[in-house]
Amino acid sequence: MNLPSILSPERILEHCRPAAQAVTVKVVDETGSTNADLLASLPELTTPMLLVARQQTAGRGRAGRSWLSEAGKSLTFSLAWRFNLPVQSLVGLPLAVGVAIAEALAMFQVSVRLKWPNDVLYQGRKLAGVLIESASAGHVPHEASWAVIGIGINMAVNEQMAAQIGRPVASISWLADLDQDMLMATLLNALSDALVQFEHEGMDAFTQRWNTLHAYTGQPVVILDHGQALHEGMAVGVDRIGRFLLDTAYGRVAVMAGDVSLRAKEN
Repeated sequence: MNLPSILSPERILEHCRPAAQAVTVKVVDETGSTNADLLASLPELTTPMLLVARQQTAGRGRAGRSWLSEAGKSLTFSLAWRFNLPVQSLVGLPLAVGVAIAEALAMFQVSVRLKWPNDVLYQGRKLAGVLIESASAGHVPHEASWAVIGIGINMAVNEQMAAQIGRPVASISWLADLDQDMLMATLLNALSDALVQFEHEGMDAFTQRWNTLHAYTGQPVVILDHGQALHEGMAVGVDRIGRFLLDTAYGRVAVMAGDVSLRAKEN
């Protein structure tokens, strides 16, 4: 078996389309959190930057959770992207990013589904997660903003790692055997194209695509807020601004993302 290549910035960019070729690509052997690194670098950034870590020791997920990863068995990276939009216009961006990841993985015949607001599922288990942190600081005009988009993709999860994570996670071991530069470039191409489209068309360009990939359409679900049931009903999908829609006993409810999570309702 051929070993995957060791994530070369030059080779990644060789496989990139024009929108992605404008991105500065940096690969490090190890860091705590690629998101934290890029957030700290924002005052110096003038162009988009992709930071890939072969090993991430303090990865973060939503709501302060840890994101565990292992070198060579997961793909962990963050993309800093400048929008000519105010921060409040970035609502719905996690959904657009989920669509981009799904469409990129489909090119490798990996069929995934999306779980609101920011998970990518494979056969019902979590394959990838997205954490977006945005900033509108003094170094950019008030009508502009930066988003740091952190993504972690599980590839080959062993039993020990699965036990540490403590919840069902997907494992597609052959992804770790692919040419990692090609895999990363495919993801960067899809993300760059999606972010350009999001800036010009907003969530409208992604609503139908997200709903087509929705994992829970027509299924009973519960919306949790800090572990407490907030709403329950039949999952519908998302609306044109990215709110999650569900039909409850009291009518249709639209839920904005925050420190809330979705679960399939247990019978």
